[in-house]
Amino acid sequence: MLIKDIIQAIEAVAPPIYQESYDNAGVQVGDPGAVATGVLISLDVTEAVLDEAIARGCNMVVSHHPVIFSGIKKLTGRNYVERIILKAIKYDITLYAAHTNLDNMYAGVNAKIAEKLGLINTTILEPKGSTLSKLFTYAPIHMADKVRNALFAAGAGQVGHYHEASFNTSGTGTFRPGAGANPAIGKAGGERESVDEVKIEVLVEKHAERAVLQALFINHIYEEVAYELIPLSNTNQQIGAGMVGMLPQPMAEGDFLAHVKKQMKTECIRHTALRGRTVQRVALCGGSGSFLLPEAIRSGADIFITGDYKYHQFFDAEGKIIIADVGHYESEQFTSEIFEAILKEKFPTFAILLSNINTNPVKYFH
Repeated sequence: MLIKDIIQAIEAVAPPIYQESYDNAGVQVGDPGAVATGVLISLDVTEAVLDEAIARGCNMVVSHHPVIFSGIKKLTGRNYVERIILKAIKYDITLYAAHTNLDNMYAGVNAKIAEKLGLINTTILEPKGSTLSKLFTYAPIHMADKVRNALFAAGAGQVGHYHEASFNTSGTGTFRPGAGANPAIGKAGGERESVDEVKIEVLVEKHAERAVLQALFINHIYEEVAYELIPLSNTNQQIGAGMVGMLPQPMAEGDFLAHVKKQMKTECIRHTALRGRTVQRVALCGGSGSFLLPEAIRSGADIFITGDYKYHQFFDAEGKIIIADVGHYESEQFTSEIFEAILKEKFPTFAILLSNINTNPVKYFH
């Protein structure tokens, strides 16, 4: 098996096209065409994690956080990033990260937090727009099923938890083949033709556009395939930032914070003043999620769980919600379980290992 096969399995779940503009997900170092000997999964890449990969016979490290975020002009080993890159090159270790593209997936980082907290009826807190297009195409009635099935197989027609969704309208298409044409119906240079056709309409997610169009061209009978691919401003309920869900039963604020502390395995929770109410609707975001506070308030959440809150940002709660900062590492530490599940399902007999190293740079004095 090649390293690119592992990458393909991850990107089928978290397409890189959905990463944020500031991010640097993907291959950081290494050759995707190399044979994979083993994969070590970690939240971060550190020198200690690389040493662990070497010791355990893994030539690939899959992490959530990229080790390279900004441009590097020299490789002299003057800081930990440069030393990691040099060591990875020296030992032929591929470094790969799936970061905000995994954050933005419905079944990604935030879903894992929601699972740990026992939330139900979860939805994306801030769904993304501009990730959907509408494809219109036309096929003779006897070809319509073949074309539709090809589009569905390539990923078109996904609407939330529904699959193979389309809208179809019968009508009449006309054309006159030119002298240089090779028509499926009629003859080159002949008269205008009329054909009973079906207009097929399907939604296409951004990451699937190329595959869907390729399937359309390959499986259509016409020499020149008529189609329109139109970007939509609709939000995509399966892609976006944060998550909101419900506890099966309301909990007292203090009891819920104790539950969060236990389930998230955090040593402390920084939070705003309690409001003397029960908690049932919970908003959350792994990592640094302060930008989602307005959405958390608009969602009617009783509490917003995230990490990396600054002192003055806590004032923004204004008594409308409880802000609970569990820590950046603590909120994302279970991301490794997502990678492990993806890869073990695809490659059940391959060496897929979880790092034993706690990469949290923040320590607590008790």
